[in-house]
Amino acid sequence: MRRVLLACLAAALVLAGCGGSASQPQGTSGSDPSSGSDGRVRIGLTQIVEHPALDATRQGIIDGLKDAGYEDGKQIEIDFQSAQGEQPVAQQIAEKFVADKKDLIIAIATPSAQAVVQATRSNPIPVVFSAVTDPLSAGLVSDLQKPGGHVTGTSDLVPVKIQMELFDRLGLNVTDVGVIYNAGEANSVALMKDIKVAAEELGLNIVEATVANATEVQQAAQSLVGRVDGFYLITDNTLAQGVQAVIDIANTHKIPAISSVDSYVEQGALATFGLDYYLHGRLTAEVVVEILQGKDPGDLPVRYNEDLSLIINTRAVETLGLDIPAAVLEEARKVGE
Repeated sequence: MRRVLLACLAAALVLAGCGGSASQPQGTSGSDPSSGSDGRVRIGLTQIVEHPALDATRQGIIDGLKDAGYEDGKQIEIDFQSAQGEQPVAQQIAEKFVADKKDLIIAIATPSAQAVVQATRSNPIPVVFSAVTDPLSAGLVSDLQKPGGHVTGTSDLVPVKIQMELFDRLGLNVTDVGVIYNAGEANSVALMKDIKVAAEELGLNIVEATVANATEVQQAAQSLVGRVDGFYLITDNTLAQGVQAVIDIANTHKIPAISSVDSYVEQGALATFGLDYYLHGRLTAEVVVEILQGKDPGDLPVRYNEDLSLIINTRAVETLGLDIPAAVLEEARKVGE
């Protein structure tokens, strides 16, 4: 029934776009549940916390929708809510979106996606997740190719081995690698399994430091100094909130930090081989558009970005006193210059 409604709303968007209605502020909180009477598709957009990678994802979604003819305040109405890093708040936001009878919900990052999927189990509003590393382990879908039900989305998974190989590709003499993560994040727990397998294959030793919240991140990084000769900064939402402190500690002690996220490199980490989170958001927007045009979320496979690239922070190279192979530098997109 909701798929039929979305298709009808999509068909009405041309008329809505010609109506000259006043534009609503982007990301307005607490939108009126009755605001859909003007023909706009009402979209709930939530993310677990605001940090550069997830913010870039969100902007990519908004821009991608606009370029496809779905502009906030015109054809669609976006209600953006951040959970500020709190899982109970994420659950409250999800339940509010359901109570407000949103036409579609977009959830950025695993904790927010889990909250939304839980809240919509008995009220299957279409759900699109984004920036989720392992949708299967997170319990969001049961099949990546044909999710079934009312949920699909995009994954930011990049094989960790490709990234961890950078310790060798960049000519670094690294044996012990420090990894900071929140053991309460399903995304991170799944990643750690892959990291340990890759480390064994690459002859690296993983030294773990777990945190429960962002205030513990700096102390965790400091505790690894003297015990590791490299950091691997993963896509953990708790780590992301305090990652600048980790990067500063790493560079101060001349410990190279390989990142799983492009924004960490822009903040001063040495390098990554990964995706552009803004483009990841635009990929998510493509999925949303297909649903707005009448497709069933359960028939749309989970999508992955294919355009991965090597990114190196040249300022970090200088700070660490490294001599990176010329061929590798030639291949890389450089930041920090």
